[in-house]
Amino acid sequence: MGNGPGTLVEVAVGDDPAGWASIGFTVDDHGLCRVGAVRIRLVGADDERGRGIVGWTLAGCTITGQDIDGLPTADLDPSPGAGAGTVDRGRHANGVTQIDHLVVITPDLDRTTAAIEAAGIAARRTREAGHGRRQRFFRMGEVILEVVGPVARAGGGPATFWGFAFTVADIGATAEHLAGRIGEPKPAVQAGRRIATLRSGDEVSVPVAFMSAPGPGAPGRTGDAPR
Repeated sequence: MGNGPGTLVEVAVGDDPAGWASIGFTVDDHGLCRVGAVRIRLVGADDERGRGIVGWTLAGCTITGQDIDGLPTADLDPSPGAGAGTVDRGRHANGVTQIDHLVVITPDLDRTTAAIEAAGIAARRTREAGHGRRQRFFRMGEVILEVVGPVARAGGGPATFWGFAFTVADIGATAEHLAGRIGEPKPAVQAGRRIATLRSGDEVSVPVAFMSAPGPGAPGRTGDAPR
């Protein structure tokens, strides 16, 4: 799969590789975990940027400086020979096949939307999430970006990365593999899909959910944040 403008190429996470290996991800000797068409780079729990998701790399975006509304951003030249489309898809004991969506939270949904669109990534859909919140969705290659914010602006702070939802081949097998570390699978917002959430702990500092794959003919992936 090639890297068109706005494609998510890599996500940097402030965790040790061993933590992600403990929940069934295959991590190489360089701290790289290949999930579908995206690399997750595990930079260590003592990284100066802190824990959680600490940055991302996008292909061919028009960005000013090194962030998008506070989200630390690196830009990858999508031209041939610049590393586009060279990621090998990893095999993972937890059954993960790809990143379903990456979640960002913001106090000002329209401001963050404008910053993302200025980088060349158009908003696709907005959903009322209840409790005074909205979700806005963007396509970033294989991955959906879900931005969650209040209906009414709630301050001037930056947008921040929050968590992942991963697609798995068999949600029952994933739940069995991670028994004791994962909640019971339950119906997702999307009809016909199920979702289970990783229980929080020090080894993995990012909220993580696992989702069953969409059925044949299902609409595009939208609307299920890790809960």
